[in-house]
Formats: sequence, C-alpha cells, structure tokens
Amino acid sequence: MSASASAADAQIQRWSKIAWGLGLALLVAAPFLGVYPIFMIKALCFAIFACAFNLLLGYTGLLSFGHAAYLGAAAYVTGWLVRSAGFSPELGILAGALSGTVLGAIVGFIAIRRQGIYFAMITLAMAQMIYFVWLQAPFTGGEDGLQGVPRGTLFGFIPLQNDLVMYFVVLAAFVAVFLAVIRIVHSPYGQVLKAIRENEPRAISLGYDVDKYKLLAFVLSTTLAGLAGALKTVALGFATLSDAHWSLSGEVVLMTLLGGMGTFAGPVVGAFTIIGLQNFLADRVGSWVTVIIGAIFVVCVVGFRRGFVGELLAWLKRRQASKP
Repeated sequence: MSASASAADAQIQRWSKIAWGLGLALLVAAPFLGVYPIFMIKALCFAIFACAFNLLLGYTGLLSFGHAAYLGAAAYVTGWLVRSAGFSPELGILAGALSGTVLGAIVGFIAIRRQGIYFAMITLAMAQMIYFVWLQAPFTGGEDGLQGVPRGTLFGFIPLQNDLVMYFVVLAAFVAVFLAVIRIVHSPYGQVLKAIRENEPRAISLGYDVDKYKLLAFVLSTTLAGLAGALKTVALGFATLSDAHWSLSGEVVLMTLLGGMGTFAGPVVGAFTIIGLQNFLADRVGSWVTVIIGAIFVVCVVGFRRGFVGELLAWLKRRQASKP
C-alpha cells in the first residue's frame, strides 16, 4: 500500500470516528427532539439485527435467506419466559439470545458445508420449517402471537415501564453490539473471515479450517439476531409470526445492501431508512409501501452497489488519494 493510500485511509478513519460520535450524540438527543421513543426502539432493534447480518454477509461472504428465524425464535422464547414463566427481563433476553445461538449452531452445522446459492437455500428451507413450528406450537398464540409481554424491572432496580428508560437500555445494547462487531472484525479472527470472503481456496491452502471459522461467524450472527428479537419483544410487548417470516429475512438483506455491505455504519443507516419509510408511508400508501421498498432495492442494486455508506467511503478515498 502506498503512503498516499495509507494517509487517505487514516484520514477516513478519523472522519469515521467523528461521524460515529456525532451519530451517538444524535441518538442520545433524539427523544428530546420530538422523535417518538417507540420508533427509535424499533429502529435500534433492527439496526442490531442488520449489524448481525452484516457480520455474516459483509465480512464472511455468506448469504442467509433465513435470518428472521433467529430473531423470531428469540422473540417467542423471551416473550413466553417473561410473560408465562415469570422470568425477569434480563434473564428472558439472555435466554432469547441463547435460543439464537442454539438454532444457529444447528442450522449452521447443516448448511455451512455448502456454498453460494446452496447455502442460501438451506438457510431459507430451515427458516421455513422453524416458521411453521411457531405457527403450530400451542404456546406461541398461532396467528395472534404472544401479546401483553411485560417489561418488568431490569436487574431488580431499573423499571422499564417508561418508554424513555426502555429506549436508553436498547441504545446501550446497540452500542455494545456495534462495538463488539468492530472488535470482531479487527481481530485476527476477523481478518481470517475477510480472507475467506475474498478467496476461500487460498484460505484453505494457508491451513485454516474454514468450516469452523464460518460456523462460528454464523453462530455469532444468529446470537446477535436473537438479541435483537429478545429486546424487541420486551420493549414492544409482543411477538408475532411476522418476526419469523421470510419477508423479514429479505428486509434485513435490503437494510444491509442499502446502507453498505461490509461497512460498520451501513446496516444502521439502512435499518433506520427502511423502518423510517415503513412508519412514514404506511398510513399514506398502505400495502404499496412494500412495492416502494422493492423499487428502492432495485435502484440500490443497479445504481448504488456499495450502498449509501459504501459509496460515500469510496468517494472519500478517491478524493483523498487525488490530493498531492
């Protein structure tokens, strides 16, 4: 790498840190600027979901068409444990995340030995099986879902009934996940994942057991997806079949591609964009919101292949590299 390229990357990293700081400040201030906490809670939960998916697709190169299965599983597990078994919210959320871990380990063990479209179709098939389990299971409420999940008191002394308190709990979880993803990607393990994404045969020739690396990445991703589902259920008070539907698996793909696959902030931008459009357009155009989001997906794939954040970073690199 040339000296000018290194300097450009260093400058972009500094700008990125400033942007992250401003973004965090905006998230902290948002409820006090007239933004509804419930909207922000939902957007942050899906931002966690998108970050989890990006760890798998953006940094490992594995496309899953069934990631909603893990969010939905955690939503149901957490909802039932908190509402019917009397679990505290922190234990319910932990159990929900662990359900994502277990399901991810099972599905990953089956799917990880296949590549490309075969891997994607196995994840979709397994997710559909899980969806019909939730549809038929007696404790999930069928098409009505689980309603009336109480928020309770976090750690025995933080009452979550107030939307503002709940928002900052979800925000803290989001920041923790965001930093964890950055740490994973920049670790030696993360560098191996990038090597697998770029050239799997070469990674194998270097002696890496790529199946183990990919399986761990898959399980980490499903665990974080489970955390998103668990938080969403506690915060919003319900879990429904839409949490496990294949269309949600498609939405998280769109969020990641729209914001910028393989970037840290891209999935967050994509999640806020899609959730914002759904909330803004739902009362105005009804079911046509799905068509509009589909059109946005086509435009993104054709005109912004790197996504919003990816295109911005590419432009900044070109601009910095062109400086003498």
